[in-house]
Amino acid sequence: MNESVMTGINLAFRWLHVVAGVMWIGHLYFFNFVNAQLAKTYDADSKKKVIPELMPRALYWFRWGAAWTWISGIVLFGLVYSMGGTLVPAESQMTPGMATALSLAALAVGFLVYDLLWKSPIKSNQVAGTVVSLALLTVTAWGLSTILSTRAVFIVIGAILGTIMASNVWMRIWPSQRKIIAAIKAGQAPDAALVGLAGMRSKHNTYMSVPLILLMVSNHYPTVYGSDYGWLCAIGLVIVGFLVTMWLYAKSGSAAPGQF
Repeated sequence: MNESVMTGINLAFRWLHVVAGVMWIGHLYFFNFVNAQLAKTYDADSKKKVIPELMPRALYWFRWGAAWTWISGIVLFGLVYSMGGTLVPAESQMTPGMATALSLAALAVGFLVYDLLWKSPIKSNQVAGTVVSLALLTVTAWGLSTILSTRAVFIVIGAILGTIMASNVWMRIWPSQRKIIAAIKAGQAPDAALVGLAGMRSKHNTYMSVPLILLMVSNHYPTVYGSDYGWLCAIGLVIVGFLVTMWLYAKSGSAAPGQF
């Protein structure tokens, strides 16, 4: 394909990826750091009036932002890594096609394992669930480092987190919220299990989003991803991102954001 055409396609999908990502993550932070605190002040009448009007509109941009962020990200992965010659090391015996197939399989398996883990009894112990999740992600990062280039490892780890997040939106959060909104609109108490599921997965997405953003721009930092233990650096950045998110949650629940 003509180089100028490829450049134009790359530009278009990067633009779409960034705009859709801002739309998605912006609404995610609104739900978790703003609306979650505001909702505590609602009485029954306020809930019945505000939630059926606010949430469908916000969830529209939220879910479609997630969808287009993921779709454009997969296209960019193909353009920059699979077709761009940066997916596997130069000396690798594995073809880019095989490495691409393994990377895409990692995305699907990543969500499947995550979903099964957080449906299991371990979901009642968030500390244990987080430790197990990080251990599985660490093993995945090490495994990918034996196949992919150090730069690609960071992107694929980020893509696994992004796939989990987008799948959470469309398969867990949005279906639950539809039923919750319908119940509130009808003046009924929503199913507590649905409220818990939507809240837990939204919180998980918030924690994953902070390291995800850094992993997706990691190609600008070859000193980090290019080290002999680049895969371990990726996991370290995930942990730092979790700690930052913990601080953001604490800040959102304090008196400071409500001060005028």
